[in-house]
Amino acid sequence: MKFLKLSLSSMLAVTLLFSSCQSTAPVAGSGSTTQTTEKKGMSKTTKGGLIGAGGGAVIGGLVGSKLGNTAAGAIVGAAVGGATGAVIGRRMDKQAEELEKSMENANVERVGEAIRVNFDSGILFAVNSAELSASAKQDIQKLAKTLQEYQGTDVIIEGHTDNTGSYELNQKLSERRAMAVKNYAQTLGVDAKRLQAKGYSYDQPIADNSTVEGRQQNRRVEIIIVANEELKKAAESGQID
Repeated sequence: MKFLKLSLSSMLAVTLLFSSCQSTAPVAGSGSTTQTTEKKGMSKTTKGGLIGAGGGAVIGGLVGSKLGNTAAGAIVGAAVGGATGAVIGRRMDKQAEELEKSMENANVERVGEAIRVNFDSGILFAVNSAELSASAKQDIQKLAKTLQEYQGTDVIIEGHTDNTGSYELNQKLSERRAMAVKNYAQTLGVDAKRLQAKGYSYDQPIADNSTVEGRQQNRRVEIIIVANEELKKAAESGQID
């Protein structure tokens, strides 16, 4: 049975395209014929400001309800759009730049009004283990430092595995790995109320599990940083810029 696998980036690309990249207007003298104008050269901040506007918020609700509290659902569902979203986007740009400079073993990506940090589980943990390696602790220390510097965000920590072994074993492993990252961040002073850990076994592959390379990509920990309600209100009221 064939199935469609959409990565976080591709799902959000569809949302951005729908909510911010096209506008349709009538062509003079052509009846119902329309022309489509594409907005080019938008900055990450502009995309962040637009993702929640118009249809973006609606799509966010649909994605969130379909996928639960997954990375895509959390990012799209948390977007507010407009001027408020643009302010949050600028703030996220700065934080992402700091993370990218300091965290050598992670892939840092700005998506919408959020930040996505992707760790290869092989860097964080030994095989079938949920004990953080020394290098993993160094990266999480850097992450915790920026989280404390940039308050006003919620942090979702997701554990993912490949499909080697039973589903139940991988579910427990993914949960333990996500919790290991959360617990260590707490010991570094990050407020536990900001942190949420979940394991997804091999339910959400981003690559082909039939290949060695694909399985390696699927063994990962993703960290999603989104604005909380306090930050949204502060941005809306002009308390931050």
